[in-house]
Amino acid sequence: MPGRRVVHAGKADDDASRRGPAAPPRLALMREEQEAGTAGTTVDDVLAELAALEDPRVRTVNERYGDDHGVNLTKLRAVAKRLGTQQDLALGLWGTGDTAARLLALLICRPKAFAREDLDAMVRETRTPKVHDWFVNYVVKKSSHAEDLRAAWLADPDPVVASAGWALTADRVVKKPKGLDLTGLLDVVEAEMGDAPERLQWAMNTCLARIGIEHPVHRARAIEIGERLAVLKDYPTPPNCTSPYAPVWIAEMVQRQNVP
Repeated sequence: MPGRRVVHAGKADDDASRRGPAAPPRLALMREEQEAGTAGTTVDDVLAELAALEDPRVRTVNERYGDDHGVNLTKLRAVAKRLGTQQDLALGLWGTGDTAARLLALLICRPKAFAREDLDAMVRETRTPKVHDWFVNYVVKKSSHAEDLRAAWLADPDPVVASAGWALTADRVVKKPKGLDLTGLLDVVEAEMGDAPERLQWAMNTCLARIGIEHPVHRARAIEIGERLAVLKDYPTPPNCTSPYAPVWIAEMVQRQNVP
């Protein structure tokens, strides 16, 4: 949005009187969406644009990680920036079930507009890892329902839903650990992570590492659990990246924190 003009008090009063009274908050939000986005853009318009951005080479790489789309994410973000926040369009894109469309929907939606039951239904539709990850990080974490859903999802029998609960728990381990039973979480990780499905295992491992990094009193046990279960020990890690293997991850991050 353009910068705000600086004017003298008298000039500002004159301008305000010509514009009339300020719009109600809801109307102001709608105007912001119209100004930031592209008015009149339809779901079909966006799907056609995403189809034009499809790159078979990108799809091949994404499919190795379980993501069934071929749109470069930098280009996808550029589309989202141009569209701006458009909740109705986001809902329409989500409803298509198309992975690229859903990723775009998560970028242009208004996270706080979703009811608890909406978020609970949506998490059960996050088929691919990238959609799941963006949904948790870009939408649920910004919602007032995040903590309630974290507790509910953590105990959900669906491993994909449970993984969202563990992802939210890992975030809370770092940002708001007061009230969390860290010993209890380590007990569950120790008992269940080794045999957990891939997406749930990854989220539990992240929580394990975060506990070890952020909470020194639990660090030795977190490292011991990681070493014994050896989850992601052989995960291919590019140069200059941190391994997701918890003992290595914990050691490296603690070392960074202690370096002046």
